[in-house]
Amino acid sequence: MKVCKVVASAVILVSLAGVVSAQTNFVTVTITNVVFVTNVVSAPALLNATPAPTPDNKTANAWNQTVSAGLTLVRGNTDVTLTSADYTAVKKTPKNEFIASAGIAYGVQDSQQSVDNYKGSFQWNHLITPRWYGFVRCDGLRDFIADVDYRFTLGGGIGYYVLKETNTTLAVEFGANGEAESLGGMDTAFATIRLADRFEHKINNHARFWQTLEIFPQVDRWDNYVVNFELGAEASFNRSWSLKTCLDESYDNRPASQHLQNDVKLVAGVTYKF
Repeated sequence: MKVCKVVASAVILVSLAGVVSAQTNFVTVTITNVVFVTNVVSAPALLNATPAPTPDNKTANAWNQTVSAGLTLVRGNTDVTLTSADYTAVKKTPKNEFIASAGIAYGVQDSQQSVDNYKGSFQWNHLITPRWYGFVRCDGLRDFIADVDYRFTLGGGIGYYVLKETNTTLAVEFGANGEAESLGGMDTAFATIRLADRFEHKINNHARFWQTLEIFPQVDRWDNYVVNFELGAEASFNRSWSLKTCLDESYDNRPASQHLQNDVKLVAGVTYKF
């Protein structure tokens, strides 16, 4: 009898152990499921989490500005001093481009003033398509050596990007201007056509070169025209400072009396970007 009781007790204990084991497994599975469900429930919190910071619009659309200064000194048989300073500012958004520039140059050769001019320009391009754009532009010039007391142009037109790649751009422009000038003491006003191109190629992150050309023929007097040409190269040695060399040429087919048609200036200087 005692043996039967012992056997019965053993069977009951084994059964209880099986039940407990089954309950333990159930609890384990249940806990695992709860953890999994908890992760799913917390997913909306991740969706509502603060997104990663994006560039500030003010920073992304900021003006890129540069200031350049150049100095040329020649001493010996010829005594030459030439100083120049230029300022440019460019701002580009998905639909608009703004380009502003200003420059001065002053030079003396053999105690005689040889260079004395001031110029500025502003252009607004509104992109109609990724390549086509309309523009409005104004220019101002004062050149004492060329006897230009003032020359102002204001007009607009249409432009097209022949090339618009990451490192290379080429744009051609056609427009009409109203021009007012005082040349050789004579004040005149007339209409001109503007034909222009702008080219730039970035060799790498530290070097680039560019070229611009403008032709302004008078509408009713084609032999009266002005051509402006610029060719430059720039190499940077850090994020802010670079060296720049620029050839600037201006040709006036009908200059003031006793003045040459062509003015050429070659300047090497230092540029600061901010």
